[in-house]
Amino acid sequence: MPTPTPAVDPDGARPPTPAVVTDSPRPPASPVGSRGPAVTPAPYGGDAPAPAGNPPGASGSVPPAADVRPPTPTVAELLAFVRRTAEDTALVSSLPLDPEGRTWLRLEGPGGSEAWLIGWPPGTGTGWHDHAESTGAFTVAAGALREHSLAARLPTEGWKTLELSEDIDRTRRLATGQGRAFGRHHVHEVLNESEHEHAVSVHAYYPPLPRIRRFSRTGAVLRLEQTERPEDWQ
Repeated sequence: MPTPTPAVDPDGARPPTPAVVTDSPRPPASPVGSRGPAVTPAPYGGDAPAPAGNPPGASGSVPPAADVRPPTPTVAELLAFVRRTAEDTALVSSLPLDPEGRTWLRLEGPGGSEAWLIGWPPGTGTGWHDHAESTGAFTVAAGALREHSLAARLPTEGWKTLELSEDIDRTRRLATGQGRAFGRHHVHEVLNESEHEHAVSVHAYYPPLPRIRRFSRTGAVLRLEQTERPEDWQ
């Protein structure tokens, strides 16, 4: 079972201080150990000086061990992780739900990815946003969510407003057990359209989110409102 730790919201508004916060993805990467040179007990004890040269049986100095880093998770592995985690009923039921706003727990994702368990009260949503250079995936663990997305990659710099073409919009309803993966610079908004039922979902991103751009939309016009970075979520 992934180990939950309370933190900030990966896919919504900036959180307040409490561990379980109401309404709005940056956790530190998984610890990566680094070992120094191997240490061999000296074969010579007491006060006598050790003879010059290498210890008996040694052919030279011992090189430092290489850093051991987790393999980069693929989009398919992120999707498999969120699907598997969404089936963990004990974990899902451990998430406190609030009728006034979203709640979340940070999880340990595969390969140093950023992962979250998120609760959605009826009528809540994220607003339009992207995920910069991160790929990601999410799966609904309870209830249902609606995703509106754009089937185009937006320019990363140099604009404030864009007029979207008529054929760019996509929408899908994701019921319990359903999910999706997405590539870099994916732009979407996610909503719980239910009037009475909470939804719960599991999300994962790799690399951990370097920034989130937030947009407002009026008809076909998309406007860049702000850019958030991890230090803004602390």
